[in-house]
Amino acid sequence: MGKRKVLVVDDESRMRKLVRDFLTKDGYEVLEAADGEAALDVFYEHPDIALILLDVMMPKLNGFEVLKEIRQTSQVPVLMLTAKGSEEDELQGFSLGVDEYITKPFSPKILTARVGAVIRRSHPETGEETIMDVGGILIDSHAHSVTVDGSQVILSVKEFDLLLFLAENRGMALSREQILNAVWNFDYFGDARTIDTHIKKLRSKLGSKGSYIKTIWGLGYKFEIEEG
Repeated sequence: MGKRKVLVVDDESRMRKLVRDFLTKDGYEVLEAADGEAALDVFYEHPDIALILLDVMMPKLNGFEVLKEIRQTSQVPVLMLTAKGSEEDELQGFSLGVDEYITKPFSPKILTARVGAVIRRSHPETGEETIMDVGGILIDSHAHSVTVDGSQVILSVKEFDLLLFLAENRGMALSREQILNAVWNFDYFGDARTIDTHIKKLRSKLGSKGSYIKTIWGLGYKFEIEEG
C-alpha cells in the first residue's frame, strides 16, 4: 500500500510547513491548499485522500463552507483546526460532519497522533471482516459501512464509532464520560453537548431504528433493541 494522503488546508504558509514536516516524517504524503477554493480543487483531483486537516478561518471559502461541499459527496475524515475554541463553532462543525476539532496552538506530535488514530479507525487494514447485525442494523467494521434494513446509511467517522460502541455494549447504561473516553479518547476535552449532538444526528440517520438509542436521564445512553 502506498503512503496515505493528507490534505492540509491553511492560509498560513508557516503553519502548513510545520504540519507537513511532521506528517511527512511520519510517513504521510502531504497535499496543501492555501484557501477554500484551492482545497476543493485538490480534493476533487485526489479522490484517494485519507484525511483532511481543515482550518476554519480562510479566504474565499471558510472551513465550514468547504466541509459542507465535501460532505455532499464524501465521508473522508475531517479534522478542523481552529483558533477560536468557540462552542458555537464546534457545534456547527459537528452538525456539518466534522470528525474532530484541534485548537491552535497545538503540539505537532499530538496532531500527528490524532491523524494516525482517525485514519486507522476509518481505513482499517485488517483482513478479517467483522459484521454485526443488531436489530436490522448491519455494522461492517471492516468496510466501515452501515445498512439499515438493506439501505446504506452514510455516517461520519465519529458517528460510526459512536454507533459501534453503543451496539457492542447494547443493554448497558453508558455514562457520557464512558462514551467520551471510548469514542473521543481520553485526551479529548469535550462535554456532554458534543455527545448529545452526535446522538441526535445518529438517531435521525438510523430512521425508525434510531429509537434503539435510549436516553438515560442524568447518566447517558443505552442501546436497546426493541422486540416486535
